[in-house]
Amino acid sequence: MSIKSNRLTTVEYQQNFSDIHPPFETKDAALVEANRCLFCYDPPCMKSCPTSINVPKFIKQIATENIKGSAHTILSSNIMGASCSKVCPVEKLCEGACVYNLMHETPIHIAKLQRYSTEIALEKNWQLFKRKPSKDKRVAIVGAGPAGLSCAHTLSREGIDVTIYEKESKAGGLMTYGIAAYKVTPEFCQEEVDYITAIGGIDIKYNQEFGKDVTLNELKNDYDAVFLAFGVGLARQLNIKGEKLEGVEDAIRFIYELRNNDFSKIAVGDKVAVIGMGMTAIDAATQAKRLGAADVTLVYRRTQDEMPCTENELDIAKLDGCKIIWLASPKEIKGENGKVTQLVCDVMKLGEPDESGRRSPIVSGETFTLDVDMVIKAAGQTPFEELVNANQFENSTGKIVVSNKTITNIEGVFAGGDCVNGGKEVVDAVQAGKGGAAAIVKHLFGIDYILESEVKPAFNN
Repeated sequence: MSIKSNRLTTVEYQQNFSDIHPPFETKDAALVEANRCLFCYDPPCMKSCPTSINVPKFIKQIATENIKGSAHTILSSNIMGASCSKVCPVEKLCEGACVYNLMHETPIHIAKLQRYSTEIALEKNWQLFKRKPSKDKRVAIVGAGPAGLSCAHTLSREGIDVTIYEKESKAGGLMTYGIAAYKVTPEFCQEEVDYITAIGGIDIKYNQEFGKDVTLNELKNDYDAVFLAFGVGLARQLNIKGEKLEGVEDAIRFIYELRNNDFSKIAVGDKVAVIGMGMTAIDAATQAKRLGAADVTLVYRRTQDEMPCTENELDIAKLDGCKIIWLASPKEIKGENGKVTQLVCDVMKLGEPDESGRRSPIVSGETFTLDVDMVIKAAGQTPFEELVNANQFENSTGKIVVSNKTITNIEGVFAGGDCVNGGKEVVDAVQAGKGGAAAIVKHLFGIDYILESEVKPAFNN
């Protein structure tokens, strides 16, 4: 057993990391699917979307070949609608709510239709929104992820000048650095960021880490308001013996490397264990398999009923040949010559529900051992508690506490996205950014801002 790179041929890498949800091959295919929609009067799909995209409207616009109108309908509610069409867990959101499910029929492929019109908009660079004249107000945003970009675009549309401070060298946040390469490429993420900032009035300053390169006091002094959207990012540690051995990797770092390098240069073990069962764990496991690992095993301390990932994501892992061990928790990582050789796990059983409502895992007293040469930790991420406390924010174990969804305990400072909710979906972060922008508009001008209807398209429907 060994950890090494270049396990596959160039062709095999290309096949393994090709688009997992390919788009419609023809316009006619999109039209046929759009015409399946029943265009419900009180659409459950729209209600289940965190950004409230008017799904029947944009599908009807596709059916009538009004692609520009369709893209506007989507992007006016969710400026990152193109990427969300690729990464949203639609089976538990819009498509899961489709009335066709009640008829035991295949639901409308909403995400695929959404991708169809938004990708055309990006490809043709249709600028569907006009920036209002400058209002001579400046807002600082910390973090160029989905929440920060959404907030920035909404504010810019209102004529408010925005500066985003981003600690990485690229914008996009989780979309750029933390999503499986077969779902969305870094090149597409950059294209979407460029599209969002093309409206004007948005300046992104890269390699600027909050609390280090720029401080809250500086932002408060230099800007009329501040929106914090720095997410979460500290990998949860296992706190077990052997965690520092060579071959123990953090899932976020593993995925990060995959999105910044040639696949052939990424080293992966022959026998890999992935700890966790969230979306990140699935992405890490499937990508390890697609890099050439012979054996990949997901280890989760609860049962399938409590898993945080969706059934669709689990199916991806199963189809890739990943094994799953339920009711197991890592106890110790063993090694030889400083390198991982075994993972010892406790057999778990479920007790009473914890604060999240899921039944708490309890050690049964039995153990088992897996022969592995690589362990990928995907047991979740923790908030930047030290950073939050240092800036005297009211918080709950590092998650910023807000009132009215975005208002912090510090005057003129707002927050949204993962740094508030602890880590939800991209679409939730986009909605949080919109909410933050609305709160800032009210703070600056004392008026209520209606998020969609007041924005007029730059074309006739």
